[in-house]
Amino acid sequence: MGSNLKNAVIAFLVPLPSIFFYLSLLNHHHTNISDGTALSPLWAWCVDHPLLLANILFFFNVNVLFWIISHIQSSHWMIDLYWTVMPILLVYYYATYPFAQYNWQRSRIVIAITWVWSLRLTHNYFRREKWQWGAREDWRFTDMRDQYGKHWWWISFLSVYFSQQVFLIGVCLPFYIVHSVDKPLNIWDFVAVAVCLCGVVIAYFADTQLHEFVTRNNKLKELGKPMVPNLDRGLWCYSRHPNYFGEQLWWWGLVIFAWNLGHGWTFVGALINSLCLAYVTVLVEQRMLKQQYRAEAYRLYQKTTSVWIPWFKSSAFAKEDKKN
Repeated sequence: MGSNLKNAVIAFLVPLPSIFFYLSLLNHHHTNISDGTALSPLWAWCVDHPLLLANILFFFNVNVLFWIISHIQSSHWMIDLYWTVMPILLVYYYATYPFAQYNWQRSRIVIAITWVWSLRLTHNYFRREKWQWGAREDWRFTDMRDQYGKHWWWISFLSVYFSQQVFLIGVCLPFYIVHSVDKPLNIWDFVAVAVCLCGVVIAYFADTQLHEFVTRNNKLKELGKPMVPNLDRGLWCYSRHPNYFGEQLWWWGLVIFAWNLGHGWTFVGALINSLCLAYVTVLVEQRMLKQQYRAEAYRLYQKTTSVWIPWFKSSAFAKEDKKN
């Protein structure tokens, strides 16, 4: 079996333990209602603790199982792909959970825009990986593997998987709130939708412009011609990381849904994710500056262009930038 097909099969099989367990929970719950019998202590506990169960399933199915598979394959590619899938699984988990209560219209709106977000990110993942399953792992994980050496086997459990649980469960907390509070739609729901969709659109165009830039540079490299040192056109003219900005808009848009339902505390998940992305931004820019052919151009780019939020170039350096 080729590695591409093998990785595709693995990717489809790995979430099945959690899916089967959850379907068993729903089956026991429905059987209990129809028969009038009491649930066993295990199933009763699961029904009463949706957030804790989500964390337990994530721990064993992702943290442990993904981690074991990654060391067998010597690659942590799978967590990158499942960033695009797990929010979909979580939103359906909360929507179908026993005793969930919610406004039907708000629920369907949130599910629909989550599918839009997921399809956009999944398309970008496969486009970037040349439509291959698990062709490579994130360069940050590769760098960390080299950095930690023989200790990487256990550090990876914390830095690659356990940390992802904090981020993903945290940023998806608004899904839980949307399916826990039954309140009529109001203007803030439409504000939240607008912010979320703006984020998706910005991220799509930013990633598309980046993909086209990388593709052109790869062709120039193959032809032995000088590569363009820096992308500073389109959205990248106004922000050094417009794709990150769009992604953050999406998650903060979800927070508006939860805030509107009286649970503004869910901003903690989006805040942690934003802080993490700020750190990733630093790593990305350090990596750019280590590449000799683009270091000088990128330093100027840093001086003239906003980090995240799109804005006009700094007037102090605009003439110099135009000249270069």
